[in-house]
Amino acid sequence: MALTAKGFLFDLDGTLADSLHVVERAWLAFARRIGADEDEVKHFIHGKPAVESIHHFLPDADENEIAAQLAWVTEQEIRESDQVTDLPGAQALLARLTSLDIPWAIVTSGSVAIARPRHSAANLPEPDAWVTADNITRGKPDPQPYLLGAEKLGLAPRDCFVFEDATAGLLSGLDAGCQVIAVHVPAGTPRTDELAMRVDSLTELEVEKAADGTVTLTRRPG
Repeated sequence: MALTAKGFLFDLDGTLADSLHVVERAWLAFARRIGADEDEVKHFIHGKPAVESIHHFLPDADENEIAAQLAWVTEQEIRESDQVTDLPGAQALLARLTSLDIPWAIVTSGSVAIARPRHSAANLPEPDAWVTADNITRGKPDPQPYLLGAEKLGLAPRDCFVFEDATAGLLSGLDAGCQVIAVHVPAGTPRTDELAMRVDSLTELEVEKAADGTVTLTRRPG
């Protein structure tokens, strides 16, 4: 099966960068700090902006308290940024896009303060555009992040591939009208029938570009 588009939009954590262990340690510490159930926190946070997660678990907190908790969680995550690495296939795929002059962006729920150190630790190339928690008013699963990503590349959402590993991000990409490729998502993930493709690793993908700028994405044989 071949898919065609003109640009690529990538989630960062869990899609390009292996940061799950860093994220979960920070948020489990947050759960203990506020007396919340650790499993509930761990399952809620993935793919969502930190401030939304904090509001969820501290619904009665005022803005000063939210800001203080956000600063604390951010510090926990930044502290271990050097433990983040690239995921298999990320370097090769991004190098291929660069060599073919195919526009791509990173669309992350993390803030610049968190995303930039992880991007650097994973030794990933610089994208053509960034969308972070600092650029948006509504985070994933709302479509706003991926709509903004497409806009920053100067493309219609339907002409963008979205690569995501978290349910919130998949829903964001689908509702934005993009072609969504799920990367190593768990069983039971909703709306998988609407996905353009589902892969276990970025190593499975091949990219070609036609003279008119149309990009073809296929699954590697075997």
